[in-house]
Amino acid sequence: MTEEERAIIRNKYLGIAGPTKKRSRTERKKLAFDWDATDDTSDKLNPAASVEARVFGAGGRGGMDTTQHHNGSSNAFAEKPWTEKSLDEMRERDWRIFREDFGIASRGGHIPKPLRSWKESDIPPDVLSAIEKIGYKEPSPIQRQAIPIGLQNRDLIGIAETGSGKTASFVIPMLAYISKLPRLSDANRQLGPYALIISPTRELAQQIEVETKKFTDQLGYNCVSIVGGRDMNEQAFSLRNGAEIIVATPGRLKDCIERHILVLSQCLYLVLDEADKSIGMGFADELDFILDSMPASNMKPDTEESEDPLALLEGKTDARYRVTMLYSATMPSSVERLAKNYLRRPATITIGDANQAVGTVEQRVELISGDDKKRQRLFQLLSTHYEPPMIVFSTTIQSVDALAHDLRKQGFNVTTLHSKKTQTQREEALANLRSGQSDILVATDLAGRGIDVPNVSAVINYSFPTSFEAYIHRIGRTGRAGKKGIAFTFLEPSDEQFFYDLKQELSRSPVSTVPRELDRHPAAQSRIVRNEKRRRED
Repeated sequence: MTEEERAIIRNKYLGIAGPTKKRSRTERKKLAFDWDATDDTSDKLNPAASVEARVFGAGGRGGMDTTQHHNGSSNAFAEKPWTEKSLDEMRERDWRIFREDFGIASRGGHIPKPLRSWKESDIPPDVLSAIEKIGYKEPSPIQRQAIPIGLQNRDLIGIAETGSGKTASFVIPMLAYISKLPRLSDANRQLGPYALIISPTRELAQQIEVETKKFTDQLGYNCVSIVGGRDMNEQAFSLRNGAEIIVATPGRLKDCIERHILVLSQCLYLVLDEADKSIGMGFADELDFILDSMPASNMKPDTEESEDPLALLEGKTDARYRVTMLYSATMPSSVERLAKNYLRRPATITIGDANQAVGTVEQRVELISGDDKKRQRLFQLLSTHYEPPMIVFSTTIQSVDALAHDLRKQGFNVTTLHSKKTQTQREEALANLRSGQSDILVATDLAGRGIDVPNVSAVINYSFPTSFEAYIHRIGRTGRAGKKGIAFTFLEPSDEQFFYDLKQELSRSPVSTVPRELDRHPAAQSRIVRNEKRRRED
């Protein structure tokens, strides 16, 4: 095949490349109407028709200047923080940030806004004046949310870390409630108190009594404690003139009710403090007995009315609804049952993580085997580091007494606290520590919860407690009310079931570090579950 023939075939099948003609752009034909544009009268019927509509494109967004749009949106997010705003300027976003700043979480309907300051609250003027005289400068996180709820006469469940100011969070709304009731007189004082606070231990009850009397002494009310370890006749005599507020332990309160020394016919305000501790100490039956002794006619209905602030503030036509508050560090099933039976549509407040230590406590852990080495280290810490008062915890009564004996031989000024002490001895030990007559308190877990000794510089766990929860409450005796504190813990191989939880706790703490020996220990890599029971305190 010749070259010419190949060219013919190629051109036939592949085509011949050649110059293309430039197509001229056709113009879109404009629609021409039969009438003149001046004849359009639609602008008289609808003024919007005379405005030219802006379309997307050409640097605009539906007629919006994009530069102006971006400037406006940036200014919206550059607004001043809630700390610089007045109460009227606060928006929902500001309140959300406020709650996050103070670690406040709440559940339930109609939750009121938290307190920013005392002066912005609805607290009655006489109670507010007492707050100022006592010297409360700023509300604590639990007080910021619990007090507004309490002022609405709502039932409340409060879950908060140790040293959070719980006492004032229920005493202040309680006093606001009582201030609206008639003063006790010969006609009604035999009907019992207006308010009742139940605490698991004598020490905590007396501590609550002291804090409450700071208010009642200024407001003209009477507050009395009923606790075990004191003469029953003496306590009956103290109730002779009546009391608006009674602080009691479950066992002694039940005895007084059974002996007809006390009735609760007009009790309209109930606080269950440290409810999980009360149940854990075996007072579940006593609590049921006491709550069943109160008038059922004043219980709130289990309806939405129990969440309605207006309905609760108005009360009932013939009597007021009873207010019930429950405070607990944890919510086991036994406490949930108690809340379900005796609280009506409660608001629930959680402050921070109640199962974690206060963020102001530095936790230091040391693995020490052998009692001799632990004692040497204890003497060293007490001699060279921190100012009194200090608290040393041990697990058993025998070890507490032995430690106190050895510390006294070393020249330390020591007092002790455990369940074998009489009530008078317990009060004296705490009074000496608070006044400075004693520098060191050696105690079992009896002092690990609820007892408030101001300015404790250090806590030393000579032996690890029987539960991790007890560890959290022990170290919570220092670093209270926003102050810094430090806690030393001596660990032995027998404590390895707590190594994992302890490592996690130290990792979460903003002021603590995990020691290398604990971090690499095999028992700290996963949680160990054992069926055996550890020794109890007493």
